[in-house]
Amino acid sequence: MKELLFKKIKEYDTIILHRHSRPDLDALGSQRGLALVLRNAYPNKKIYMVGDMSARYAFLGSMDEISDEVYQNAFVIITDVAVSHMVSDNRYKLAKDVFIIDHHKNASDITENIICNPSKIAVCELITELLLEEGYTIPKDAATALFGGIVTDSGRFQYGETSGNTLRVAGKLLDLGADKEFIYKNIYTETLAERQMKNWFGTQFKTTKEGVAYLKNGKEVFEKFNVDFFNISRGMVGVMAGILEIPIWCNFTLDMENDVIIGEFRSRELSIVDIAKKYGGGGHDLACGATLHSWEEVDLVIEDFNQLLRG
Repeated sequence: MKELLFKKIKEYDTIILHRHSRPDLDALGSQRGLALVLRNAYPNKKIYMVGDMSARYAFLGSMDEISDEVYQNAFVIITDVAVSHMVSDNRYKLAKDVFIIDHHKNASDITENIICNPSKIAVCELITELLLEEGYTIPKDAATALFGGIVTDSGRFQYGETSGNTLRVAGKLLDLGADKEFIYKNIYTETLAERQMKNWFGTQFKTTKEGVAYLKNGKEVFEKFNVDFFNISRGMVGVMAGILEIPIWCNFTLDMENDVIIGEFRSRELSIVDIAKKYGGGGHDLACGATLHSWEEVDLVIEDFNQLLRG
């Protein structure tokens, strides 16, 4: 399948890179890193990046604005997601050809052209390996983007799925000029207001007797804090991490735009991805999520995690 991917990259004059909506840095880093490598290797090709952006990651750069016509006879590469409802900008369906590069434990409903390796903690790790194996030059700005995805999806190399290979790939990117200070400065520093908000959430979560911690964030949270959805949903799940008595923690946040509740699930040791899949979601063994349709369904998820710990 790797040979097919690079054959198509060489074949097409127009390549458009997509990733999942409400992107994290692995999604953005893989999209941008791959795009910059390809622009460097093929200066005469038209290579674009599209999708929604989070203000949190605006430091990495902006997306391209392109018309529907650009998709005619174009090759689309989707990174960090394999399911159609999560792809940012569904115009990928207009393309002549589609390929996916992912690392989640989800079957694809988009195309059979997919490279997926769930053993990689970040899709940026997987893409870096593919590019180096094919002999591509990775410019400094591409290395920085790819390094950022590895750092964040590994929790600064703390998460259980981090392997020796993860560290070796990250080291290669540093050798290629990845600017780790740029990534750390923009990701791991925050304003006083942001720290105070995080401290507030750290006092609001509840726990079950089995040891499941959870936050339920409704409309009132967004009235209290003037931030976007990502800052609450993905941004606050970590306030429950690293507590000895809490092996599983969850953040449930109302998505008012789509009238659903987004669940972010984390575990220190036990695999929880099958529970995420039960509710139509997925991800990794220790970090996954699902889209839920009522607070009653949220309670069912919490009880499933309770049963897992009781078992």
